[in-house]
Order: sequence, then structure tokens, then C-alpha cells
Amino acid sequence: MAWEGPGRRDGGERRDGPERRDAGGRWEGPEHWNGGERSADGPDRRDRQGVGVLDTATAEHGSVPSPAGRPGRRARRRQRRAARRTIAGRHPLLTGLLAVLVLLTPVWISLGNALTDPGLGTSAAARGAEWFRGHGGSGIVNWAENLWYSHHQPPVGGNPASAAIPQLGSAGKQGRAAHVTIAHLRAPKRMTSPAGHRLAREGAWYPVGRRVGGIPAVYETWVRPDAVHTSLVIGVAWMDTKMLRATLYSGSTIPGGGPYKHSAPVSRTAARTLVAAFNAGFLMNNAQGGYYTDGKTVAPLRKGAASFVIYRNGAVSIGDWGRGRGLSLTPDVVSVRQNLDLLVRNGKAVPGLDPHDTSQWGFTLGNAVYVWRSGVGITANGALVYVGGPGLNITTLADILARAGAVRAMELDINTDWVDYATYDPHRAAGAATAANGRALLPDMVGGVGRYFASWWSRDFFTMSARAPGHSHP
Repeated sequence: MAWEGPGRRDGGERRDGPERRDAGGRWEGPEHWNGGERSADGPDRRDRQGVGVLDTATAEHGSVPSPAGRPGRRARRRQRRAARRTIAGRHPLLTGLLAVLVLLTPVWISLGNALTDPGLGTSAAARGAEWFRGHGGSGIVNWAENLWYSHHQPPVGGNPASAAIPQLGSAGKQGRAAHVTIAHLRAPKRMTSPAGHRLAREGAWYPVGRRVGGIPAVYETWVRPDAVHTSLVIGVAWMDTKMLRATLYSGSTIPGGGPYKHSAPVSRTAARTLVAAFNAGFLMNNAQGGYYTDGKTVAPLRKGAASFVIYRNGAVSIGDWGRGRGLSLTPDVVSVRQNLDLLVRNGKAVPGLDPHDTSQWGFTLGNAVYVWRSGVGITANGALVYVGGPGLNITTLADILARAGAVRAMELDINTDWVDYATYDPHRAAGAATAANGRALLPDMVGGVGRYFASWWSRDFFTMSARAPGHSHP
């Protein structure tokens, strides 16, 4: 093939152009080969064996990179090829992910321990939520819970299933009254139903639990929460504070710190007078209030906060802390548990009570959805009333507390795992309360009547115990 133009080939010989090859195959021009050796003006030349030789003048002026760098480049290429033969080289993203997982080993151990800790809830979901809350993830947990509850609204209409209604009237027997006369309150009157028309046995009170001197100290009933969610059942307990004394049990989770004089498990001695036990309030960082017990302020008490106050003689008061009715830190006060603001005042729901207000009545779920809730109030004659159950918001909770006779009432803890009320009825008058003779306020309460006798239970709770004869609260 012959080239034509500035550089053309005639008979295999390139003639025109800056470089050409003569008939012997040698280059001619600015850079040409002589006997296989590139010489003259080129930056480098080859000897007869084709090995590159650096032109000294060119190297000195630095006009081209030195061939001495080529072995280095070849070495680097060999290293890259060798790296690609390793797992890290073939899978850099996977290797990085595994490195992160290894570095986070303490986190996985902590989370794994939480998921097997019954003190953090009855389900893995509840335990995981508590772990995330304790590690700065409250916002994420609240968002997830709000989303879940918003898509799992309680059923509308219908009647309660028979399995959801407490089997009252069969828990324990009415014993003969002791010869010692015990002061007691008059049993409560039947409640009206928030749903309107009462069903059979709805709102009627039945004695439950251990008798004190042969007299019932606790009565229970059930009602439906409102006229919309008529298939749901809410439990209500009434406690005679003339025959019962209150105690606040503190935990390592709520309020934290310790040790405390009274902590789970309930001792065998205390179990011999135990009649009832129930949950306290929110985690302290959500309670918007303080905590006082064992002669020390664990968390600062907030003026105006809803407060459950226990006195040295076991009497109880509920109200706005520091605002009338003697709710102040006197020598007679042994425990104060605060939680949010009052729901009921003067026998009525407080003005402006709004289920969507997350600033005054709790942030845990935004209070914008219907969930398991609990609350406690005090009646005009000093009895305590506890309310707990599903499908409640703060307005329906306040309404039921007021219907149960509370003149002042506050919200306690919320969510399925934490709402729990239990009574105990041992066969003998001085027998020890145990999980075996315990009974939940509602059949579908998941907390378990034995949690208060377990050393792993780390949240605070209240107990109501029989007073010794002759030591009734006036």
C-alpha cells in the first residue's frame, strides 16, 4: 500500500514528512534510527535490543518524565492487581460496612441486653422503644408510635366481648368481720356510663382482694369509655384509705439513682398486708415534674404540677403542688410523685383540656391518639380511684375519673406495657400476696400481677396495704 500526501509511502518507504524510513528501514529526519538506534534529536533512544536509553541533555532540562519512574508505575499496578485479589479489594463497600458493625459492637450488646430485659416491657417492640428513648431517640420513637396508633384506631361501635369484661363478684369471699371495729368509708354508688345507656353490670361495684378485718377495702367496676368506642372496656378501682395505707416504691429506671428504702421486689413481710398495687407516672424526663422520697429530692418539685403526696401515716392527697390544701414539703410528707398537670379539679375536667395539647399533658405520644392510659384521683371523702384501659385520650380519662367521684385527679403512665393495676387475695388473712393469688383489673392488661415481686422491675409504683387494727386513718 502506498501513501500519498505530505507523508506517503512508496513501496513501503515513507518519504515526505518530518520523519521517513529509508530503503533499509532506518528513520530519517529530526529523529531517526541508525541501525536500530534512535538518535539525534529525540528525547530518548533505543539500542539494538530495544532497551530505552535516556538522552542526557533532555533529562537535564526536565522536558519529559524519566523512564526511571516506569518501574515504580509497574509496581503500583502490580499492587493494585494484588489488592483486587483480596476480599477488601473486591468488596470495598461490604468491608466498610463490616468495619462499622465491629466498631458498634458495644451498641449491639447494649441493645441485645435491652431486648431481653423484662423490666423494659413485655414485648421486643416495647423494650426496643425504651432503649432508643434512653439513648437519645425519643423523637424517633414518638414519631413511630404516633404513626402506628394513627393507623390502628380503636374500633367504633359494637358491644364488648365477654372475654374483655372482668368477672367481678367471684374474686374472694366476704369473710366475717373481726371483733375489732375498723373505721371504713361507705362503698361507692354505681357509676353512670360515658357511653350513655348502661349495659348489665356496667358501673356496678364489686368487692375484690384481701379483706381488712373482714371488710372489703377495694371495689372494682368497668365502663365503656365514650359513646363512640362502645366495644371497649375500661377498669375502675375504688380504694378505702381509712383501711389502707399508701407507699411509693421507687425503681432504678424511675426515678433512677437509689438505692431506696422501698424498691421491687415487695418483701415477704410487706406482702402479708399487701392489698393492691398499681403503676405510677411517666419517665422523669417526660413527667414535667419532680420526685421526692426517702428524705431527698430526686428531681426538683415543680409548683403547680399534679402531685400524688403520701404522708407519714400512709394518708394520701392529690392536687396542684404548692397551691392550697397544704400541698407543700412539710415534715409529715414522705413521698411526692409529680406527673404533668391536673386533669380533674373540683370534680370536673379542667377547663381547656385538649387531647391534642402536647405541651401540658405529655409528649410521649402527643396525646393526639387513643391509647392505653391510666389515672388516679381522690374523692371528697378521701378514697382513691384508679382508672385504666384502652382507647382513652385525656378528655375521656378525665371524664371517667370524675364519674368515679374524683374531685382532683391526675394522669399516670400510658401505653399497653405500663398500665397495670392488681389486687391480691391470699387464702389466709395474714397470708402473703403473690402472683398466684393476684388478679388484674382488666383481663387484657399485659403487665402481669407478679411484676411487683420481681427484682428486675425497675419502674416506680404504688402499693395499698392493710392498716394495723386500731391505726385507721381518721
